Order: sequence, then structure tokens, then C-alpha cells
Amino acid sequence: MTDAIEILRRDHDEIRRLLDAIEAALPGEPEAGAAVCGAGDGRLAALVEQVIMDESGHEAVEEQYFWPLIRRRVQDGGRLADQAIGQEQEAKRVLDQLEKHDPERAGFEALIRRFLTIGRAHIDFEETRVWPGVRLALSEQELDELGALLAQGKKLAPTRPHPNMRPTAEVLKVVAPIAGATDWIRDVLAGRKSR
Repeated sequence: MTDAIEILRRDHDEIRRLLDAIEAALPGEPEAGAAVCGAGDGRLAALVEQVIMDESGHEAVEEQYFWPLIRRRVQDGGRLADQAIGQEQEAKRVLDQLEKHDPERAGFEALIRRFLTIGRAHIDFEETRVWPGVRLALSEQELDELGALLAQGKKLAPTRPHPNMRPTAEVLKVVAPIAGATDWIRDVLAGRKSR
């Protein structure tokens, strides 16, 4: 069995890899009012689409399983969870805008750069501020059990951001699998590779 921190670390590593690839695909310094940001070859748009899918599923399972346990078991867990969920909600709003934004139109690059900043800050917050307390508060068995929940939840997780979905475990345990199934159908119809 893989423990929860290892599952989340793998997600973070993949998201970091995507963020680095997105940043490398962007042109130099952003220009005021620049309309096209190198999306013409489709590489940047494909990378953005992939980070939207990966990040959407990752945050949904964290909000369903990880943060409720952190609130209950980790010292200052309520404050840490609130701060992290606030960051996640901000990221979902930006990802939702990116998903709906034409890569060839002005503002796309600015949204990407905003997400790069938000995404990296959130990963750093979790890894440096939350995970050390989790390792102290939870046993290996509890981390393995949480890891199993995260892995199972990822199978049904949304592949698109849902910034208006209330980020509470009770709501997400019911609504996220429905949103995930709907996203999967939309992905198939759009020819979008998911799961």
C-alpha cells in the first residue's frame, strides 16, 4: 500500500513537471496586451489542458479525504486546512478561466502566469507547512488507509475545475463522483484524453 503523503508527492511532482513545461513553452517576458502566447502549435494548450485535469482531480480528493483528517488530527489543522482550501479555490477559479479562454486571445498568458504562481505556492505550502505535522500526527497505518482512500477517490475525481462546488467533504463525497462522471463524458465527446 502507498501512504497518503507519497500519493500526494507523486501528484505534486507531476504538477511541478507540467508547470515547468508550461513555463518553458511561454514566450519571454509578458508583453502588455499580448494576444498570442505561442499557442499556435498546440503544445502549450495541451500542457494547460493536462494540468487542468491533473490539478482538478488532485484537489477534489484532498478536499474529500485529506483536509477533513488534517482538521481533526494535526496541530492547528483547521487553520492549515482553511488556508490550503482557500489556495485551492483560487487555483480552481483560474483554471476554470483558462479552460474557457481561447489560447489565441489576449489574457491567456497572464492567466497561465497567475496559475504558475498560485500552483507553486500551494505545493510549497502543503509540503513545508502541512506534511511535517501530518507525519507527526498519523501512524503509518493511518497514512496507508488515507492513501487507499485518495487512490480510490482519484478514479472518480473530476477532470475539470468546479470552483462553485462547495469544498467540504460531505458535499464532495456525493457530488465529486457525479461531476467526475460528467467530466469523463464531456472528455470523451470532446476527444480529450483523461484517466
